[in-house]
Amino acid sequence: MTWLMPFTFLSLGRTWHGDATQDIYTPKGNVRPRLIIRKSNTKSKLATRLIPVIEDLRRLLEDLRWLLTEYYPLAGDVYLFPGRSDGHISEDSSARILRGACQQVGIFGVSTHSFRRTALTQMSNAGIPLRVIQEISGHRNLEQLQKYLEVSDEQVLGAAAALSMLSPVGGDVFDLDTEMGLKTPTVKHSISD
Repeated sequence: MTWLMPFTFLSLGRTWHGDATQDIYTPKGNVRPRLIIRKSNTKSKLATRLIPVIEDLRRLLEDLRWLLTEYYPLAGDVYLFPGRSDGHISEDSSARILRGACQQVGIFGVSTHSFRRTALTQMSNAGIPLRVIQEISGHRNLEQLQKYLEVSDEQVLGAAAALSMLSPVGGDVFDLDTEMGLKTPTVKHSISD
């Protein structure tokens, strides 16, 4: 499913409306070490972001450029995802292509936005600090970012199970009032009694 990576990665930067190849490729045609997402192409239009390119994505972008220039000579000169006319592919067309590709492999209910949410959640689940994820996603604050992060039933169960480490189950039960010196000690009971 590595073919989904460009959709996932590009969805982190929202839709690339200008998707000028100069922000992806160097003048010599190599993939830049960081993708440039210009503030004019972001939802809030507040800041330009630089996103590091991991090796797998670099290879995919190189292959994409080669395929597009082989089969669509105008591609790669101006737009990473050229449309049928002189401009870039429309947001609706890219969404339709993504849904069709996913349906072919049995994945339904997909959107570029769901890929964004999934990618951010996977980074959080991998233990990447929220502040780093915020930098990649472009959210202005952690509150906005946290709305994107999904919490699974397993995570909730795991958090509840972590409380068992704090529980005296199987050991002696203590009397809080006695421990705080509010009353005289009495015989402690085991939970198994």
